[in-house]
Amino acid sequence: MGNRVLGLVVHPRNDVSESVATVTALAGEHGIRVVARPPDAARLGPGVEPLDEDKFADQVDFVFSLGGDGTMLGAMRLVAGRPTPVLGVNHGNIGFLIEVTPRELPRALDRLIAGDFSLEPHSCLELTGPGDAALAFNDVVLTATTPWTAVSLDLEINDVKHGYYRSDAVVVCTPTGSTAYNYAAGGPIISPSAPLIGLTPVAPMSGISRPIVLGGDETVLLRAPGRETRLSLDGATVLTIAPDTDMVLRMRANAANVVRFDQNTHGARARVKLSVLDLPLRPDQLVELVPEELRDRARRLTDVPADGPA
Repeated sequence: MGNRVLGLVVHPRNDVSESVATVTALAGEHGIRVVARPPDAARLGPGVEPLDEDKFADQVDFVFSLGGDGTMLGAMRLVAGRPTPVLGVNHGNIGFLIEVTPRELPRALDRLIAGDFSLEPHSCLELTGPGDAALAFNDVVLTATTPWTAVSLDLEINDVKHGYYRSDAVVVCTPTGSTAYNYAAGGPIISPSAPLIGLTPVAPMSGISRPIVLGGDETVLLRAPGRETRLSLDGATVLTIAPDTDMVLRMRANAANVVRFDQNTHGARARVKLSVLDLPLRPDQLVELVPEELRDRARRLTDVPADGPA
């Protein structure tokens, strides 16, 4: 990785200084420049160079996301359409997308430098119609612009009319985003290996009332007759769309590459995180997710008599 550029994308509030120090120390040993966008570089201190956002995506060879899933999604949007690997280090809460903890970062850096990793491609939704194309790796949420008012949307799939929604919101999601707002609204969990699009109405009042799952090559068009619509992309970008505007959504395959070191470990952690979101696991299934060395330690402790060792 010598003479390469490593870009940092960091959580706007959480303390990531320990991970930044780890990254800059090892990067310095290998002649790797560490850069961040100017507002981030200013708070990350020595060893991190500022790089304007319009140059960031073109110049970085790797991106490290230090934060939670929101930070990770932002990093993926920055380099969308490029082969740039994105590594997530969890400084947030649940972190479905993220495999590495701050404690594991030194080992992860060694493996990254050695080329001992794989890349997991992620698709995104591309929104066109209201202006320049916009991207969402999790979901696009459509609501009315007036609070406490239902949104009314006509639905077309591949230029064929398929009825309408009248609900508090409509969630259009990728497989990655199916465990977010879509899941909370009663939509299906979609396997990351399936190139599918999910549409889920939130608190439907009339019209389409059930979730719909579409193929990744289908074109979704939503239109609000006579009313403005508010769009939220990954909870980060909010757009207000004029009445009667065609809002066209398509899936862009392989839009970003996430670094993976151990798919089994990532999958096991994802199972625990899903159980936190009320996807229940039996006690024996939870035990399977405990590292073997901790299970051995627990067995030794439970073998000790209550009054102490003999």
